Amino acid sequence: MTATITPTHTTTPTPPYPAARISLKSPTGQGLLDGAWWPRSRDLSAELPALADALDPLWGRITRVAVNPMLWPVVPRKVTVHERVLKVGWFTPELDPHKLLLLSYGSGRRDLLVIPPETTAANAARLMAAACDPDGPPLTATDLVAAEIGSRHDAALGGRAQGAQEPGTTADGSTAAHVVPTATGR
Repeated sequence: MTATITPTHTTTPTPPYPAARISLKSPTGQGLLDGAWWPRSRDLSAELPALADALDPLWGRITRVAVNPMLWPVVPRKVTVHERVLKVGWFTPELDPHKLLLLSYGSGRRDLLVIPPETTAANAARLMAAACDPDGPPLTATDLVAAEIGSRHDAALGGRAQGAQEPGTTADGSTAAHVVPTATGR
């Protein structure tokens, strides 16, 4: 008796989307956020499957997601993740625009800081670290993003004349002016 052996090649299938860029706080951490997510685009249909794939093994199957539509051009009602459906909802006044609310069977509710896709890698790394502070960041998601943008803005203004007035925005959205300190002797 003879047998023909055909070699088989086993390959690990690659996901149809890149891995999610996330940073998660320790389970014993405190505060308003459970971590940070830096999506590659503002397309929830394209971004949520990778996020669910990354979080499902850690937090249990993600079943629902809620966003504030202010930063998302399209909010789909459902997103398919493999053979299941992830329900997506939106809440305008109740949900911080820079936060993603996740519900799962295993861990209940989790909140992630959403770092805008156009953020540089260095700024995103600082925001991820701040969101994952074990004692909890003292700021809301939007305040964290605003503080990071403010620090970049202040650094960019460093070369202007002393006492120059620059418009700014306060936490409540009102406009304020502040003095930008610069080097003297120019």
